[in-house]
Amino acid sequence: MTLNPIAIVTGASGGIGRVLVERLRARGIKVAAVGRDLSRLQEVAADLHIEADTTTPQGAKRAVDICTSQWGLAPSLMAHVVGSTLVAPLHRSREDQIRDVLRINLESSLWMLQAWINGLKGGPGAAVFASSVVSQIGVSNHEAIAAAKGGVDALVRSAAATYAAQGVRVNAVAPGLTETPMTEGMLKLPAMREAAGKQYPLGGVQTAQDVASVMDWLLSSDAARLTGQTLAVDGGFTTIRPLVR
Repeated sequence: MTLNPIAIVTGASGGIGRVLVERLRARGIKVAAVGRDLSRLQEVAADLHIEADTTTPQGAKRAVDICTSQWGLAPSLMAHVVGSTLVAPLHRSREDQIRDVLRINLESSLWMLQAWINGLKGGPGAAVFASSVVSQIGVSNHEAIAAAKGGVDALVRSAAATYAAQGVRVNAVAPGLTETPMTEGMLKLPAMREAAGKQYPLGGVQTAQDVASVMDWLLSSDAARLTGQTLAVDGGFTTIRPLVR
């Protein structure tokens, strides 16, 4: 099933989103980059820059509508890379922090998927979301973000089932700790970086390129038989325990 070469990428000014935009454009796809800060967004080498807050249904619809109006076709490809994190035990997490994590990670995924599906008007497409390894394996002090990303995983499976007959594929990636501007503070000290890297069987932490390349692949025809999946990009963190020597 042939899809039109138009993609919309949310969270495009972040580390992973920015790289994904570059990869999509490198294979001839027109990309609309979406973000809340237009000044940051304009630094991204996209074909179209859309200022919108996709944590609201109105903002998500605005993003899809502007993209569709610009090119006369709804984007058949969608990558939702909006996200935040909260590393704190639940009993030390404030209500406003928890609500923000749910709004930014889970609610935005719901609104963006709804807007994109409505824009397709029954046509085919492929979407990819950003989950996290903490939705797949218990990691201490991650209760709020684990709940939010677990919701994203469930959303992906349900939407994949609902829209399969339409020719729509819906998948996600679940990265481990990834080096981006959002995690800069966690990796700034050599000791912190070394300790983080030791958690992963393959060593080191993920790069934005590592994650974006899998998202790019999931949006391509090479992944035409994959839907309803959340792929861990985590150096083996969630699935293997190497022999300790």
